[in-house]
Amino acid sequence: MANTLLARAAVASLLLSTTSGLTQASAQQVLAADSSFIQTAGSLGLLQVKLGKLAQEKGSSPSVKEFASRMVADYSKANEELAAGAKQAGFAAPVLLRTHRQVFDLFSRTSRSSFDKKFMAEMVKQDSEAVRLFQQEAESGRVASLKRLASEMLHMVQRHLSLATQTASSVGADATASASGGRRGS
Repeated sequence: MANTLLARAAVASLLLSTTSGLTQASAQQVLAADSSFIQTAGSLGLLQVKLGKLAQEKGSSPSVKEFASRMVADYSKANEELAAGAKQAGFAAPVLLRTHRQVFDLFSRTSRSSFDKKFMAEMVKQDSEAVRLFQQEAESGRVASLKRLASEMLHMVQRHLSLATQTASSVGADATASASGGRRGS
Protein backbone atom coordinates (compact mmCIF):
# COMPACT_ATOMS: atom_id res chain seq x y z
CA MET A 1 0.00 0.00 0.00
CA ALA A 2 2.71 2.44 0.96
CA ASN A 3 4.73 1.41 -2.09
CA THR A 4 1.73 2.11 -4.33
CA LEU A 5 1.27 5.55 -2.82
CA LEU A 6 4.97 6.28 -3.16
CA ALA A 7 4.96 5.09 -6.76
CA ARG A 8 1.98 7.29 -7.61
CA ALA A 9 3.61 10.25 -5.91
CA ALA A 10 6.82 9.59 -7.84
CA VAL A 11 4.94 9.38 -11.14
CA ALA A 12 3.05 12.58 -10.33
CA SER A 13 6.30 14.31 -9.38
CA LEU A 14 7.97 13.11 -12.56
CA LEU A 15 5.05 14.32 -14.65
CA LEU A 16 5.15 17.68 -12.94
CA SER A 17 8.87 18.07 -13.43
CA THR A 18 8.95 16.92 -17.05
CA THR A 19 5.86 18.68 -18.35
CA SER A 20 6.22 22.44 -18.23
CA GLY A 21 3.22 24.41 -17.14
CA LEU A 22 1.28 21.54 -15.61
CA THR A 23 -0.39 22.28 -12.33
CA GLN A 24 -0.82 19.59 -9.70
CA ALA A 25 -4.49 19.30 -10.71
CA SER A 26 -3.47 18.84 -14.36
CA ALA A 27 -0.99 16.14 -13.39
CA GLN A 28 -3.71 14.35 -11.45
CA GLN A 29 -5.99 14.54 -14.50
CA VAL A 30 -3.21 13.03 -16.61
CA LEU A 31 -2.77 10.24 -14.10
CA ALA A 32 -6.53 9.70 -13.93
CA ALA A 33 -6.81 9.36 -17.73
CA ASP A 34 -3.96 6.86 -17.92
CA SER A 35 -5.25 5.02 -14.85
CA SER A 36 -8.68 4.82 -16.46
CA PHE A 37 -7.12 3.40 -19.63
CA ILE A 38 -5.17 0.70 -17.81
CA GLN A 39 -8.15 -0.31 -15.67
CA THR A 40 -10.63 -0.35 -18.58
CA ALA A 41 -8.27 -2.07 -21.01
CA GLY A 42 -7.23 -4.57 -18.35
CA SER A 43 -10.82 -5.35 -17.42
CA LEU A 44 -11.73 -5.72 -21.08
CA GLY A 45 -8.83 -8.15 -21.52
CA LEU A 46 -9.96 -10.18 -18.52
CA LEU A 47 -13.48 -10.25 -19.97
CA GLN A 48 -12.17 -11.43 -23.33
CA VAL A 49 -10.42 -14.40 -21.70
CA LYS A 50 -13.47 -15.35 -19.63
CA LEU A 51 -15.82 -15.04 -22.60
CA GLY A 52 -13.40 -16.92 -24.82
CA LYS A 53 -13.35 -19.85 -22.41
CA LEU A 54 -17.13 -19.75 -22.15
CA ALA A 55 -17.47 -19.69 -25.96
CA GLN A 56 -15.20 -22.72 -26.23
CA GLU A 57 -17.74 -24.58 -24.08
CA LYS A 58 -21.03 -23.12 -25.32
CA GLY A 59 -20.23 -22.28 -28.92
CA SER A 60 -21.69 -24.41 -31.70
CA SER A 61 -19.83 -23.14 -34.74
CA PRO A 62 -16.23 -24.24 -35.33
CA SER A 63 -15.40 -20.69 -36.44
CA VAL A 64 -16.73 -19.29 -33.14
CA LYS A 65 -14.74 -21.84 -31.15
CA GLU A 66 -11.61 -21.05 -33.17
CA PHE A 67 -12.13 -17.32 -32.61
CA ALA A 68 -12.62 -17.96 -28.89
CA SER A 69 -9.44 -20.00 -28.68
CA ARG A 70 -7.47 -17.20 -30.30
CA MET A 71 -9.03 -14.67 -27.91
CA VAL A 72 -7.97 -16.69 -24.89
CA ALA A 73 -4.41 -17.04 -26.14
CA ASP A 74 -3.93 -13.45 -27.29
CA TYR A 75 -5.65 -11.76 -24.38
CA SER A 76 -3.97 -13.95 -21.78
CA LYS A 77 -0.66 -12.60 -23.06
CA ALA A 78 -2.05 -9.07 -23.36
CA ASN A 79 -3.34 -9.22 -19.78
CA GLU A 80 0.15 -10.04 -18.53
CA GLU A 81 1.53 -7.06 -20.46
CA LEU A 82 -1.21 -4.75 -19.16
CA ALA A 83 -0.63 -5.87 -15.56
CA ALA A 84 3.11 -5.29 -15.97
CA GLY A 85 2.43 -1.89 -17.56
CA ALA A 86 0.15 -0.94 -14.68
CA LYS A 87 2.76 -1.94 -12.15
CA GLN A 88 5.53 -0.08 -13.97
CA ALA A 89 3.40 3.08 -14.09
CA GLY A 90 2.50 2.75 -10.41
CA PHE A 91 -1.14 1.79 -10.91
CA ALA A 92 -3.08 -1.08 -9.37
CA ALA A 93 -3.36 -4.29 -11.36
CA PRO A 94 -6.50 -4.38 -13.50
CA VAL A 95 -9.54 -6.24 -12.20
CA LEU A 96 -12.81 -7.18 -13.88
CA LEU A 97 -15.05 -4.11 -13.70
CA ARG A 98 -18.73 -4.43 -12.81
CA THR A 99 -19.94 -3.69 -16.36
CA HIS A 100 -17.70 -6.40 -17.78
CA ARG A 101 -18.81 -8.84 -15.08
CA GLN A 102 -22.41 -8.11 -16.11
CA VAL A 103 -21.60 -8.91 -19.74
CA PHE A 104 -20.05 -12.21 -18.68
CA ASP A 105 -23.05 -13.03 -16.49
CA LEU A 106 -25.38 -12.35 -19.42
CA PHE A 107 -23.49 -14.78 -21.64
CA SER A 108 -23.21 -17.43 -18.97
CA ARG A 109 -27.04 -17.47 -18.97
CA THR A 110 -27.40 -17.38 -22.76
CA SER A 111 -28.78 -20.56 -24.29
CA ARG A 112 -26.52 -22.65 -26.45
CA SER A 113 -28.85 -22.28 -29.43
CA SER A 114 -28.52 -18.48 -29.56
CA PHE A 115 -25.02 -18.20 -28.14
CA ASP A 116 -22.92 -17.91 -31.33
CA LYS A 117 -24.79 -14.99 -32.90
CA LYS A 118 -25.12 -13.03 -29.66
CA PHE A 119 -21.52 -13.74 -28.69
CA MET A 120 -20.08 -12.63 -32.02
CA ALA A 121 -22.21 -9.46 -32.10
CA GLU A 122 -20.88 -8.64 -28.62
CA MET A 123 -17.30 -9.39 -29.66
CA VAL A 124 -17.57 -6.91 -32.53
CA LYS A 125 -18.87 -4.32 -30.06
CA GLN A 126 -16.19 -5.08 -27.43
CA ASP A 127 -13.37 -5.14 -29.98
CA SER A 128 -14.58 -1.85 -31.52
CA GLU A 129 -14.47 -0.31 -28.05
CA ALA A 130 -11.00 -1.79 -27.46
CA VAL A 131 -9.68 -0.31 -30.72
CA ARG A 132 -11.04 3.11 -29.73
CA LEU A 133 -9.58 2.81 -26.22
CA PHE A 134 -6.10 1.70 -27.34
CA GLN A 135 -6.00 4.22 -30.19
CA GLN A 136 -6.92 7.07 -27.83
CA GLU A 137 -4.20 6.06 -25.35
CA ALA A 138 -1.62 5.56 -28.12
CA GLU A 139 -2.35 9.06 -29.44
CA SER A 140 -3.09 10.99 -26.25
CA GLY A 141 -1.61 9.04 -23.34
CA ARG A 142 0.69 11.01 -21.08
CA VAL A 143 2.51 8.21 -19.28
CA ALA A 144 5.08 7.22 -21.91
CA SER A 145 5.23 3.53 -20.99
CA LEU A 146 1.44 3.15 -21.21
CA LYS A 147 1.28 5.12 -24.44
CA ARG A 148 3.93 2.84 -25.94
CA LEU A 149 2.15 -0.29 -24.65
CA ALA A 150 -1.17 0.86 -26.12
CA SER A 151 0.49 1.58 -29.45
CA GLU A 152 2.13 -1.86 -29.53
CA MET A 153 -1.08 -3.66 -28.54
CA LEU A 154 -3.30 -1.69 -30.94
CA HIS A 155 -2.34 -3.94 -33.85
CA MET A 156 -3.51 -7.07 -32.01
CA VAL A 157 -6.78 -5.40 -31.03
CA GLN A 158 -7.39 -4.27 -34.62
CA ARG A 159 -6.76 -7.84 -35.86
CA HIS A 160 -9.29 -9.11 -33.33
CA LEU A 161 -11.90 -6.62 -34.55
CA SER A 162 -11.34 -7.72 -38.14
CA LEU A 163 -11.54 -11.39 -37.20
CA ALA A 164 -14.60 -10.78 -35.01
CA THR A 165 -16.36 -9.01 -37.89
CA GLN A 166 -15.54 -11.86 -40.29
CA THR A 167 -16.60 -14.53 -37.81
CA ALA A 168 -19.81 -12.65 -36.97
CA SER A 169 -20.70 -12.53 -40.64
CA SER A 170 -19.97 -16.25 -41.04
CA VAL A 171 -22.49 -17.16 -38.31
CA GLY A 172 -25.11 -14.62 -39.42
CA ALA A 173 -24.63 -12.24 -36.51
CA ASP A 174 -25.29 -8.54 -36.83
CA ALA A 175 -21.76 -7.18 -36.72
CA THR A 176 -23.02 -3.66 -35.95
CA ALA A 177 -25.23 -4.45 -32.94
CA SER A 178 -24.53 -5.47 -29.38
CA ALA A 179 -25.99 -8.64 -27.97
CA SER A 180 -26.46 -6.95 -24.61
CA GLY A 181 -28.03 -3.70 -25.64
CA GLY A 182 -26.71 -0.16 -25.70
CA ARG A 183 -23.70 1.34 -24.05
CA ARG A 184 -23.29 0.52 -20.39
CA GLY A 185 -21.67 2.68 -17.74
CA SER A 186 -18.87 1.53 -15.42
